[in-house]
Amino acid sequence: MTPGATGPLRKPRVGHIQFLNCMPIYWGLVHSGALLDIELVKDSSERLGERLIAGDLDIAPIPLAALLKHGEDLVVLDGPAVGSDGPVMSCNLISQVPFEDLDGQRVALGSTSRTTVQLARLMLRERFHVTPEYFTCPPDLSAMMQEAPAAVLIGDPALRAALHDVPRHGLHMLDLGEAWKDWTGLPMVFAVWAVRRDYLAAHPDLVREVHQAFLRSVELAVSEVDKVAAQVARWEVFDAVELEKYYTSLDFSFGPRQLAGALEFARQISGQIDIDPNVRIEVLSADA
Repeated sequence: MTPGATGPLRKPRVGHIQFLNCMPIYWGLVHSGALLDIELVKDSSERLGERLIAGDLDIAPIPLAALLKHGEDLVVLDGPAVGSDGPVMSCNLISQVPFEDLDGQRVALGSTSRTTVQLARLMLRERFHVTPEYFTCPPDLSAMMQEAPAAVLIGDPALRAALHDVPRHGLHMLDLGEAWKDWTGLPMVFAVWAVRRDYLAAHPDLVREVHQAFLRSVELAVSEVDKVAAQVARWEVFDAVELEKYYTSLDFSFGPRQLAGALEFARQISGQIDIDPNVRIEVLSADA
């Protein structure tokens, strides 16, 4: 990094999601050497989004629903994202009864993830025409199934449920990424990488460096996904075959189709949360 007029520049404070879905991006950062040039902060997607909005981070992933509500101070980086163009495997609605029978029933939310929660509510209302009662609890499927007939899970617990618990116990499962694609024909975006507008204005060259590092990392990880899966499998309950299937189902890109999906999501959930249905998402081109 180039020293500033008054001394060395502070490394960009960059967020990283502590879920399996972002391990390919982290793997790419490690193998491309990009970690040497950033201060990496690991946390949940919700906490990273909150810290980015508060100014405690410079660049970080942020859940789409949080971006739509607080995006006036943020600019989205063209390229890296976490989403799907079909099944996502790790954002699921799981039920002991048919989804059509959930009207007035309790549905446990295993996370405060606003994006997945709003998507689940949207699908239940629009696709199955039911209005359940929602409550939040720890993301443990067995405990959730004792408290309610259905549950919404995201991240690693959702992946475990999809691959192991649902088939074993004969539960109903709605993959929310797949449900969105079937309903709209568009990709679903769960999280994007964004930079604070004031940091971009003050340090455009540093932002460009980090932006390019993430693009290289994603490209490297996608091209060597078998190696990523094999390495991650050494430390996880999932085997390499399961992880490779998962990683190839994820969409790590954010381009015109993903932007269209994000804007359609904003339009659809505007009646559920306080956002402008015609919200504008400013995107920083990778070529900028």
